[in-house]
Amino acid sequence: MQFRRLNKRIKDPRFALLKFIKIHKLTGSAKNRIFVVFDGYYADSLRLKQGFAEVNIIFSCQKSADEIIKDLVEKADKPGNIIVVSDDKEVKLFSRVLGAKVIGVEEFILPKAARNQPEKERECIKAELNYTQRQRINEELKKIWLK
Repeated sequence: MQFRRLNKRIKDPRFALLKFIKIHKLTGSAKNRIFVVFDGYYADSLRLKQGFAEVNIIFSCQKSADEIIKDLVEKADKPGNIIVVSDDKEVKLFSRVLGAKVIGVEEFILPKAARNQPEKERECIKAELNYTQRQRINEELKKIWLK
């Protein structure tokens, strides 16, 4: 998976996750409010928050991240507009009961087509093409379709 490769290059896994979300535009529309909740404390949280202005980063401190997530869903004006990304059964059940949509981490990170493939094949999937590759593909398609 591409996230694992990024995570190996970046020492802080929390930073790697935020970078992965940003690079692959997993937040959807810029109008979406995004919350990423991490367990515990983070001494250098200002450094972590730089470059991720579109993401509300929360450290749970003395509570668990699961409790914070459940509080966010419970206090939301419209829980039906929330998508909770978690593999925790209790968080998923709680969120669903309140009307939030729930998806697993793999479903959030992987494109739909890649989820059905074995992991070795998933690693071969390249999310983006560079400019030269796009140009070559466009030229080939023009030759085929615009004869």
